[in-house]
Amino acid sequence: MLPALPAGWEIDSPTLLSDGIGGRVWRVTLTDGQPAALKQASLLAQKEVPGGNDYLRWLDGDGAVRLLNEHGDLSLMEWAGERTLLAHLEDHGDDAATAIAADVVARLHATRDLPAPPSLTTLTDNFASLFAKAEEDRRAGKRSQFVEVADVAARLLANQRDVRPLHGDIHHENILYGARGWLAIDPKGVLGDPAFDIANLFYNPVESELRTSEARAVSMATILAERLRCDIGKVLDYAFAFPALSASWHLEDGNDEEADRSLAVGRAVDAARRQVRS
Repeated sequence: MLPALPAGWEIDSPTLLSDGIGGRVWRVTLTDGQPAALKQASLLAQKEVPGGNDYLRWLDGDGAVRLLNEHGDLSLMEWAGERTLLAHLEDHGDDAATAIAADVVARLHATRDLPAPPSLTTLTDNFASLFAKAEEDRRAGKRSQFVEVADVAARLLANQRDVRPLHGDIHHENILYGARGWLAIDPKGVLGDPAFDIANLFYNPVESELRTSEARAVSMATILAERLRCDIGKVLDYAFAFPALSASWHLEDGNDEEADRSLAVGRAVDAARRQVRS
């Protein structure tokens, strides 16, 4: 069953597609017969709705789905398609999927005359959980992975370049293929260095052993750096920072096992960093 809808939202034929930590998503039909996606954010994800929706409105469909309407925790969006970049990876390989992701990100990062929406989270604020965990470990006398990564993250944040609105959650299941080609969905809405936006790709697919492959990290970084004209060292630095950030979020949720898995991804990327710089 759909939640109560605002007056004027005439949609039909709802089919529940997912019900997860971020909320529920239905495929629905609009009055003109076209499909659309209806999302109801979970209580946990509601704080991300303003930034994510403002980011979609700022893009106006260039590289991402169009926001059709919104009300409270409900967002009605253009139908992006059903084929995920994860499915493309499984059919055509990791390098092919990485190249597509780079092309989508390039569109998202294109220069626009509009000012950045004020609701976006700054990249520094986005890293708050990692810095808090690192400080906790420092006070306990631990030279942990969190402490090491926090030093790298602090350097990156102090030297951001070309700061702009970012998707904030680019991964293989947030890029879909449909009538308008490959489009990004489910942004968080972050303001910061463009190199951060591709860091989550190294962390995905979440159930794949690719995440802990040093060779894969080198290959992915090479493709992304070339296509996005970004320094490969910087790409790998952000890719090294992201898993520890994710691990700090998992620890806040009491999920120690997933935090350990996240840190293992970071160690693989760190090995790639050292290889590239040797």
